This record gives sequence, C-alpha cells and structure tokens, in this order.
Amino acid sequence: MARKIFIAATSQNCGKTTTSISLLHLARKKYQNVGFIKPLGPKPTTLRGIPMDKDAALMAQVFGLRKDLRAMSPVVVYPDTTRRAIDGELSPCRLEEEILRAYEELEKTCDFIIIEGSGHPGVGSVLKLSNARIARLLDAPVLMVTGGGVGNVVDSVYMNLALFEKERVDVRAILANKLIPDKRERILDYLRRAFAGEPFSVIGGFDFQPILANPTLRRVSRLLDLPLHGSRREMGRIIHNVQIAAASTQRVAELLRESTLLIVTSSRDELLVTLSNLYHMPDYRSKIVGLVIPGIIPISTITHQILERSNIPYLRNRTHTTAELYRIITEDVSKITPEDTEKLALIRTLAEKRLDFEELDALFEPRNTVVI
Repeated sequence: MARKIFIAATSQNCGKTTTSISLLHLARKKYQNVGFIKPLGPKPTTLRGIPMDKDAALMAQVFGLRKDLRAMSPVVVYPDTTRRAIDGELSPCRLEEEILRAYEELEKTCDFIIIEGSGHPGVGSVLKLSNARIARLLDAPVLMVTGGGVGNVVDSVYMNLALFEKERVDVRAILANKLIPDKRERILDYLRRAFAGEPFSVIGGFDFQPILANPTLRRVSRLLDLPLHGSRREMGRIIHNVQIAAASTQRVAELLRESTLLIVTSSRDELLVTLSNLYHMPDYRSKIVGLVIPGIIPISTITHQILERSNIPYLRNRTHTTAELYRIITEDVSKITPEDTEKLALIRTLAEKRLDFEELDALFEPRNTVVI
C-alpha cells in the first residue's frame, strides 16, 4: 500500500500547489515511484488531448508524470457542472467511482502519493465531493496548509476542522505557510500553544517569498491578453515592482527599482526613447523588465522604431487606462506555470531548507487506528 498525504488548505492561495511541488520533489529523493492526483479539478485545461485540472497538468509537466495523465485528474469541473449536478444529470456515486478507480490505478505503481485538494475544504460540496469527503473516500490523512498569522489561523483551522471531523478524517498536521521571517519562531510557538492538546502537529512551511507571488512577463501578457513585443527570451522574467511612469523622464529613471514593469502612456515619446536606451545599459537592465504602453494616441513613428530596435519587451494596450492596468496587474494572484523555471527552482531549494520530509513522512505513516 502506498504512503499518502492529502493536502488541504484553510482557504485559497495559502500555498497548496507550492506544498505539493515541494513534497513531490522531496519524496522523489526517498521513494522510487511518486504519484500525484487532484481528484476534483475546478480549473480545466487539456494536456496531450486529455482533459484535466491545471494543477495536475503542472505536476505532470514539471515532474515528467505523463504516463499517469489519465489517473491524475479524474473529475474535471466545467462551468456547467454545478447546474448538471443539481439537475441530477451527474451522479455523485459515479464521480466517486471515477476517483477511486483513478487512485487505485496510481496505487498499483506508486510508493508514495500526494493528493491535492481544491480551494478550501468545502469546495466540491455541491457535487458531494468536498475535500473532506474525498479524503475520507481515499482513507487519506490530511496536511492542512494555512496562512502565517496567529488569530486568523487558529480561527480558520477550527472552522475547517469541523468538516473533516464530520467525515471522520484524520488531520495529522497543520503547516503554517508564508511566515514573516523575523516573526517565524514566535508565530510557530504561539500556534503550537494555541493548538496544545490537539491530535495534530504544527510545523513551519515557507517564509513569505514575494518572488513566488510576483508575476512574470508571460503572466502579464496572458492576463491582459496582449502579445509581447521585443525580446521574447525575457518572457519568464519575474516582475518585482510595477511603476506608473508619470513623473519627469529624469525622475522616472531615478525612481527605478529592481525588476520593474513600467506603465508609460503612448504620448510620452521622450520617456519611451530614454527607457529603450537605458535597457541596454548593465546598470539599468536589471531594473527594467519591460513596458506596458496604454493610450489611444499612436506611438510616433520614430519612437516606435527605437522601441523595436532596442528589443525592450513591451505590451501595447488601447482599451484600458493607466490606473486600470495598474490595478489589474497588482491585484492578480500569480500561479505557478511549467514555464516558471526560476520560481520552480526556488521552490525546490526552499523545500530542502525549510521542510523536514523525514518528520512529515513519519507523521503520515499508515496507522490502523480509526478516527471517530
């Protein structure tokens, strides 16, 4: 029987997928065959013609799990799935059978299986397939990923535990993630005391890493649905800062910070030319990721020629204001993609530094006890 961990979270964007990547990376150092399954997939895509969840597709591509594609995402949720379920067109029993069949297929060849939940523990309830229900169906102990606070973490953990307790699921550990580095040990101490007497352990996850939350040029291009002009080799570059270039040309250059995406209106010819030239200087190349150029006024011919010759990456937008673009970009929650090689390398490095896989593996050792 394969070892297994069900990764749940108290809410979206706590770091379930990052945790899954980390554990897959670490488990493959110890176990010969490691599998991944996202039983309920609310983010549909296709990979090699097979419908599946985006997170399952990510794991398959990053870890070369292509032989397991059909088992990695047994139930994919589409926009009409909720309606069909309530109308009685989809049978919860049949969906459960598909999940069990897929898991059993993985278990034939895997020594260790990571099961990733969807969103918060209640997601999927309309299909009778909440995270807690699926964990019970697969008889999988749970690692619950949380944020990095104290009071809000304690409150959200207890609220979500109720659903797992209802399904008689064994929650073995709480992983406090996105911790403030200089408060890490103090927060973990408070959490361990707050949960004293509970049957689960409290362990520390990653410190907050802006680089993992920040978008790449590729992400912004897709987010705005705009083609990237200039150097496409910079598509994977991570944006650490977004700056509205409203000041004078000299002041904008002085205010540049590391890895900045600048929003410059199409009428700012002098600034566009200056930034194009600065892009080729070593002292500024690390500061300028690229440009987003809004405005209904066409870019002048000579400025356009300079932009093209400089090869500076830029996106041209005629439908949004500067303020709207800034809001869209800064409010976006960037998700990991297979092309984000820099982020994936960082996750592997952090996993080896921050996560004690032997401790986790021992916590999730199969037990014969029944949770009641």
